[in-house]
Amino acid sequence: MKELRAKVDDVSQRNIRYQLIKGSSAASSSPSKQLTAEKSATASVFGIHGAAEQHNESNMDLAQFLMVSCKDENNDLGLGVIAVWGTSDDLGQTSIISEVYENPNVTTKFPCRAWVRLTHPFDAKDFVHSLVQQFHHTTNDAREDGREDAATAGSGVLWLCEAEEISGCGQGYNISKLKQLSAHQNIYAFHNMRSEHEASDLTGTSSCSKGDTINSTDNSAMPNGEITEYLSADGVDGKSLTLNSIMESRIVGRAQEKQHIIELISHQATEKFQVISIWGMGGLGKTTLVEDIYQSKELSDKFEERACATILRPFSLVELLRSLAMQLYTETSEIKPVVGLPASAKEKLPSMTVPELINELAILVRKKRCLIVLDDVSSTAEWDQLIQLDSFLMMENTSRIIVTTREKIIALHCSEKKQENIYKLNDLPYKYARELFTKKVFNEIIDLDKQYPQLVEPTKLILKKCGRLPLAVVTIGGFLAKQPKTSLEWRKFYNHISAEMEMNPKLTTIRTVLMKSFDGLPYHLKSCFLYTSIFSEDRKLERRRLVLRWTAEGYSKEVRDKSAEEVSDGYFMELIGTSMILPSQKSFHSIKGIDSCQVHDLIREISISKSVEENLVLRLDKGCKLNSQQGSARHLAINGNWEGEQSDFERMVDIPRVRSVTVFGKWRPFFMSVKMRMLRVVDLEDTTGLVDHHIKHIGKLLHLIYLSLRGCKDIYHLPDSIGNLIQLQTLDIRGTSIVILPRSIVKLRKLQYLGCSNKLISSQRYLEACMFFCIGRCIPCEGMEKHDSNQRDVCTFTCCAAIPVLMSGYGNGGGMRVPRGIRTMNALHTLQGVDLLASGGIAFLRNIKGLMGLRVVRLQEKNTSEFCAVVSSLNLLESLSVTPDRGHELLLDGISSPPSNLRNLKLEVIRYSIVCTPKFPEWLKKLENLVKLKIGFGTSGQVEQDGAIRALGNLPNLAVLRLDVIYFNAEDLHFGAEEFRSLIVLQLGSTEKMRLVEYELS
Repeated sequence: MKELRAKVDDVSQRNIRYQLIKGSSAASSSPSKQLTAEKSATASVFGIHGAAEQHNESNMDLAQFLMVSCKDENNDLGLGVIAVWGTSDDLGQTSIISEVYENPNVTTKFPCRAWVRLTHPFDAKDFVHSLVQQFHHTTNDAREDGREDAATAGSGVLWLCEAEEISGCGQGYNISKLKQLSAHQNIYAFHNMRSEHEASDLTGTSSCSKGDTINSTDNSAMPNGEITEYLSADGVDGKSLTLNSIMESRIVGRAQEKQHIIELISHQATEKFQVISIWGMGGLGKTTLVEDIYQSKELSDKFEERACATILRPFSLVELLRSLAMQLYTETSEIKPVVGLPASAKEKLPSMTVPELINELAILVRKKRCLIVLDDVSSTAEWDQLIQLDSFLMMENTSRIIVTTREKIIALHCSEKKQENIYKLNDLPYKYARELFTKKVFNEIIDLDKQYPQLVEPTKLILKKCGRLPLAVVTIGGFLAKQPKTSLEWRKFYNHISAEMEMNPKLTTIRTVLMKSFDGLPYHLKSCFLYTSIFSEDRKLERRRLVLRWTAEGYSKEVRDKSAEEVSDGYFMELIGTSMILPSQKSFHSIKGIDSCQVHDLIREISISKSVEENLVLRLDKGCKLNSQQGSARHLAINGNWEGEQSDFERMVDIPRVRSVTVFGKWRPFFMSVKMRMLRVVDLEDTTGLVDHHIKHIGKLLHLIYLSLRGCKDIYHLPDSIGNLIQLQTLDIRGTSIVILPRSIVKLRKLQYLGCSNKLISSQRYLEACMFFCIGRCIPCEGMEKHDSNQRDVCTFTCCAAIPVLMSGYGNGGGMRVPRGIRTMNALHTLQGVDLLASGGIAFLRNIKGLMGLRVVRLQEKNTSEFCAVVSSLNLLESLSVTPDRGHELLLDGISSPPSNLRNLKLEVIRYSIVCTPKFPEWLKKLENLVKLKIGFGTSGQVEQDGAIRALGNLPNLAVLRLDVIYFNAEDLHFGAEEFRSLIVLQLGSTEKMRLVEYELS
């Protein structure tokens, strides 16, 4: 409360500075007058401390206070500031001010009036535009009522501004320059004169006509989170959300989106009014786009009543209803002020309760075609309070409500999950982002390649950093407009853009708008989002990798019948829905639709700064500097460009506190230590230079839950101490050169995910050479001394990789040999890359009933019956991949009851000199949930082939089909019009024999 009072006092003290606009008389005022003014300013604070019963008394006091406090010593009306403040929103400040605003004595004394609700962040242009428009209306009202006198004839507004802000603001007014304070700051008077003679008498200066424009090269801007490019002031209907009410707007690069949404709004009558939801991350221009649509000529004659309101924070139902009612009254009375000007017909609205406002709205919208805009809905609870009101049910069925929000889940909720009424707004295409940027920088659209070729590359870098986000493009463009147009200056700005966003007042708007999205996240999603700052810029984050790591860090817990991993996966989709992370591709490599994500560059800057602020992540990058607290961060991320030594590492990192280590690029032995006893996550995916002896002490990290060596091609063996990691839940060794898993792995009873496909890239001759070099003792081998490999690594490679491959054929199919004791690992739900032949058959699979993902290689014909029985018993199976052994036919007809949840099926065809002709599995027809299928099979003729294709086409959810037609005997391939209704991707392999592929469109 002390801080609030101090702020109010500060506003009142500004009255002293306002003496400047009284002209030369203010400059010559005596010290005694200044002291009097200072006392008056300090006293002009009106506190609302009472409750509802003190309401009328406060009104009278405020009205009298207003009349008295705005007189100076000569009894002339001067410019004064009165601040009204209270402790909360429910004390009636708005109602009290409204009644004083309509007080007959006040309206007589102040015929030129305006009512403005300030927006945050504050937009000076919007504020002044609103004042000018309302002054225009109130002075016209004064003339109609016969209240105009000599004072009102010259009434107007005095504005301290930059020169270019005059353009378009003098609609219906003359503009007079009173005084120049600096090179860019001037005082202008806007006044409505009946003759040029009156203007000269009042100001003593020449005035600008309506059409005159004062130009300036100063093109800075402080946008309110939304982006609009202005043209002319003609044809405006006077109704808007922001300063678009004054001038016609053109939304750069949004013509297609605008047309699509207008078509949604213009659809014919339905059983109920429709809700059109527009969602996307902050700064995309959702509000501006809706404003443009709201004012469009296409909709001007389609609705009888219109209103628009921005949801305030904190949410206030009474204020929202009052705003809508005021605007609807304005529409009805054909008085159209910009900012909800109270009129005589609306006297009672400020004091109405919620039930009264609901009834009033119901009367206003009853059986009328209405267009209602609700901007920035931030929760489903807010929407539920609104939509349950009887008022909206009174509207005609052709009525439309437009909602803007940042979250997909809110958009779905508002539109009742009708996908056709939901529109996701994306960032600008590069072409339009560059057009918007250059127009902001140069105040016109130019050909950058011809006129400023040296700026082309810096522009690409800056737009990439902006992520083509309109808010960032315009704000940064406005800032660079005042900077030298040189490549050096722009590159310097690009290199320090993160610091500029935090420190430069003209760029902090970007951070303010984007931070609103972060602040709105629930606590559990904030932790997950900040965790993404571990990963380097421009890196696509695999969905499974993030989900498994979040689970290992304890960000999710098992809830009833949902596992912790499923809860984490839900968090991933929630973050996608809030646009804090963006889907990098909607490919179908995953049965879940979105494989990976990436973080917008500007959003990523927020995640980095917040994670540093909360002491969460320590990033070791090139040139990084350590602050006093960051060394004790819990998560360590090391980039390959960091060039520090071990002494630097030990000085910068609080080793015992580290809970996760993530390395990108080159590995160095001191990156991981047995002193990291609290380590839960070790992620070394695609690390180079990592060899076997670097991980020999991995078994001492007893709290390890997640271990990834994926893509580390120089790892040939896991140490036996791996069995000590009894808390381990994820082991990802795909893409390594391991062909045999140690027996101790069966001790990992909590292991849930085991990815173990190998990627032996060494040639046969190389393997043979290694074996001969290592006979009886460890001898250094040429080619094996790269990185930090020692003699033991050579021996390990020979014994654990070379000999098994040469003597037993292990690893030939890209799989690994697993110990038979793996059958006791009942927690496993994903098992990838098992070499069935090397593992001694498939008996170990019988006891692992909870498998959801299974990939096996080298399946032989003699084991197919047993394998079919195992698959039929895996009721939870969602993904299955099977590759036969060389020269063996893949016969899986024995699957009598395929898993009903199966969504991803991959049946590989191996082509050798021995002709294999796998048959079409009849049980495929039962897979109603199948989304993705890769298959190859043989047919005897055209009839059999058409029947098989027809069976695949009848699968209702099949979206991806990769079909190998090498064994098709017919020359024509036909896809019927009524088939494959969900198909998105079709890939045909080995089409050499095909004469015709025909696909009918439905």
